[in-house]
Amino acid sequence: MALRSHGRTRAAAAQLLREQAYTQIRRMIMLGEFPTGHRLAEEQIAEQLDVSRTPVREAFVRLHADRVLTRFADGGYYVAEIDLFDLRDLYELRLTLELRGVTRASEDGVEHDPVALAALRQTWLEIQQSPPDPDGSFIELDESFHLALARSSGNLALVDMLETINIRIRPVRTYDFLTEDRIESSIAEHLGIVEALLDGQIPLAADRLRDHIGSSLEVVEQRAAEAMRQRALNSRRTSPPAELEQPSHEDPSR
Repeated sequence: MALRSHGRTRAAAAQLLREQAYTQIRRMIMLGEFPTGHRLAEEQIAEQLDVSRTPVREAFVRLHADRVLTRFADGGYYVAEIDLFDLRDLYELRLTLELRGVTRASEDGVEHDPVALAALRQTWLEIQQSPPDPDGSFIELDESFHLALARSSGNLALVDMLETINIRIRPVRTYDFLTEDRIESSIAEHLGIVEALLDGQIPLAADRLRDHIGSSLEVVEQRAAEAMRQRALNSRRTSPPAELEQPSHEDPSR
């Protein structure tokens, strides 16, 4: 029994290290600490985080799945380019889908699931009491809120489409959740949307949702642009200097 308990403790400790390595490396990338196209060195980052190479390697795999890292033919992981090109269009599509989920309850014979909304409010009241650290991981909670909100409308096809949009914008949306104030305001805005729906105030809920997503887009664009600037600076600092041309001592007539 003692050996089994010890094994569970070691497994839990290993899982904690993996999560910490993942969130720390992701935050470092989001803050522009590594240049775009920079190959991440397992050994160097493991030493920096004071962990073995295994959790770092596993973090690279997860960040590659998140499209934060790119893997090339040499097997190395590189910081991916920040793609802002389609961001506004995708946010517009996201807003259209989510507003439809909110406003369809104003039609005859359609209503939100009050039990699901009440459970969602309770979940976010608890999150508000103990908000997560601003390391970028909040995006998973944020996505779960918006999917649950859409699901409560009863249109599951809408939920599927929203999930597809989330996957495309997730690497950039993470920039929204790197400070405590953004996490706190997002939590409060989530609760405001749910409470308006529970009170049957559909137009108010739609207005709050529109403001919420608009604020997110503004912050994401600003912070992603700053990260791109920081990466460019880091690229110039880490680029090897061009070799100085050595003067020739040969006789030019030869």
